[in-house]
Amino acid sequence: MRTNYQYDLHLPSIMSNKECIRKQSWQILCRVVKQEGTCAAGHKIGDEVLFTGYEMKGKLCISALYSMIPKVYAMMYNARFPWLKNQCVATHACPDGFNPVMFELERVSPDEPGL
Repeated sequence: MRTNYQYDLHLPSIMSNKECIRKQSWQILCRVVKQEGTCAAGHKIGDEVLFTGYEMKGKLCISALYSMIPKVYAMMYNARFPWLKNQCVATHACPDGFNPVMFELERVSPDEPGL
């Protein structure tokens, strides 16, 4: 399991913003960084799911998945988000407003060790 950043998205990135936008596609690592209340799907801080472009490795509730897919594919294929300070990392909030889960989406290379 990779390091849990505990929802501090202003940490220095391993990659610069320039390196986060490239010609090749990315894999997207989705990590739970914050969870309040009782998640019906049982998500806990540190849970991870990897989107490879061909499959999803891990478990993710259908509501979070359905709402997150557009952002996952945009990040996978090098979309630039002008409101993000770090183009390598974005957040996504679960649609359950009573038991919110916050996910961190990180662009990772397919050849990155440990994935």
